[in-house]
Amino acid sequence: MTEKLHRLAALLQARDDLDARIAALTGRSARPGDIGEFIAVQVFDIELASTAIQAGYDGIFRSGPLAGRTVNVKTYGDAFTGIDISPHPCDFYLVFGGPPRPLGVVRHHQWQISAAYLFDSRRLLETLATRGVKIGIATSIRRADLDAARIYPGTNGSPPLRLTPEQTALLSLFGAPVM
Repeated sequence: MTEKLHRLAALLQARDDLDARIAALTGRSARPGDIGEFIAVQVFDIELASTAIQAGYDGIFRSGPLAGRTVNVKTYGDAFTGIDISPHPCDFYLVFGGPPRPLGVVRHHQWQISAAYLFDSRRLLETLATRGVKIGIATSIRRADLDAARIYPGTNGSPPLRLTPEQTALLSLFGAPVM
């Protein structure tokens, strides 16, 4: 039992060391949400709000077809479990999701971006209100909602935003590891 505690302590120290290196690179914490915001800034040319506790949105698109519009960036291990929708207004939700979680006990869920979704918040709220869905933490989203909002990978015939080849390549850096 003592040996397992020693191994656990060493592994946690190694994880803390990696988290510190990630924080030094991003200028924020190594939590998934902060990492997702860092990636969004780089890939989508977003200017983050001056404070990390800005109500309603995380930043504003600086260029492209969405320039000047606000965005709330969300990062989840699995977007199929629902998304957090704030009562404060924003124009868009940019959601990074990993692969769907397998059924049963999950001992490790890799950090990766297997899909990115862009929701027009006004349309999303109207759709959810029509269904009588409760808005808030872990708001239930149907697979069809996710499919319609998917911007990465490019399998949606009419995505809400078409990514450039460079944006697609950058997001693919965080996809499933090559074995």
